[in-house]
Amino acid sequence: MATTTVLTTESPDRWKYLNNILTRSGPYTDEAFTPGDFPKQFLADAKILVIGAGGLGCEILKNLALSGFKDIHVIDMDTIDISNLNRQFLFREADVGKSKAEVAAAFVMKRVRGVKITPFNCAIQDKDDDYYRQFKIVVCGLDSVEARRWINATLVNLVDDETLIPLIDGGTEGFKGQARVMIPTISCCYECTLDMLTPRAAVPLCTLASIPRQPAHCIEWASVIQWPKEKGDLKLDTDDPEHISWLYTQALGRAKEFNIPGVTYAMTQGVVKNIIPAIASTNAIIAASCCNEALKLATTAAPYLDNYMMYTGDESIYTYTFQHEKKEECPVCGNLPQNLTVDPESTLEQLMEKLQERPETTLKKPSFRTSSKSLYLQAPKQLEEQTRPNLEKKCKELMEEGDELSISDPGMPFNLRFIISFS
Repeated sequence: MATTTVLTTESPDRWKYLNNILTRSGPYTDEAFTPGDFPKQFLADAKILVIGAGGLGCEILKNLALSGFKDIHVIDMDTIDISNLNRQFLFREADVGKSKAEVAAAFVMKRVRGVKITPFNCAIQDKDDDYYRQFKIVVCGLDSVEARRWINATLVNLVDDETLIPLIDGGTEGFKGQARVMIPTISCCYECTLDMLTPRAAVPLCTLASIPRQPAHCIEWASVIQWPKEKGDLKLDTDDPEHISWLYTQALGRAKEFNIPGVTYAMTQGVVKNIIPAIASTNAIIAASCCNEALKLATTAAPYLDNYMMYTGDESIYTYTFQHEKKEECPVCGNLPQNLTVDPESTLEQLMEKLQERPETTLKKPSFRTSSKSLYLQAPKQLEEQTRPNLEKKCKELMEEGDELSISDPGMPFNLRFIISFS
């Protein structure tokens, strides 16, 4: 009669591959590394936070649990949609509508014995500093620049004599991806690298209005031209199914008029939300890289990434690693304000619009102050009404050359600082 071997969390075979790394020194191990059970125990005791439980987050959670991390928290504010099932492998059709974090945590704990995963269905901004202070490492599998900027600034602000929490960030875009390791105040932070973001390609308005050639042109026409024309001041909500359905209907009619095939509801949603199709294999590669860095940071078994790895898989498998340098004028980890050239004849509202278009600022509802006065405040309502007339005033009336302009925004736990010079 055949016998079945049950592997418990303490079985030698359960961790044999991990033991190959942790029970002996290698050519690149840190001087502080001590082979034996200590690194594995430190790995088990290292509380780690995963932000995001989508395509990348599911892979990260699974990898961390299989790597020996036993105390994991995961935060994700989204619920499972049927479109997630083709790449977010921890979810099933019966899970549609449920919390991503809760379902992912339950699935991994069921399959990997001995791991404890604590899920939270909320925004990362809902947690306070004391919550984040408890973690040894934070791993991000996000698709939001705003959320990345927030957690990056939060971890930098937490640095003191007892707290230094490394941030590992992963991201994918089709067949391309990146993984990076950021040590707050020591290496470059996420804010230092914002100028690497690729701005969304703009389509000339004349193409949208008169000679569309692609399905995306018809969708852009519906959102950029038809929506304000027919809906007036009603703000387009790209998360509202009724708004997306209206755009889809308009774009489909436009496409038929010009004999352009290919307009679908999914494409409409993708164009207006700037969604790039996710590739499961890319998620797996980038998640593996992120978890490899978490293992190295937790055990010192090997040097961690310094500090940016790019992956390209659309034509071949290619990776390139380089050190992105820290910026002295970074508003988060630096100590110098940036220079900002301003047209003195432009209005404060025009300056606001210009800054909102810049990928390195990505402002949504900014408030403006100089060292001597408030120029425009978004809240509270009474102060917004009092400072609103300044939006129509010229910059030369409100500030002087050499003034330091401070900009705050609800999406950022820090202020942008600029030294003004007039063009």
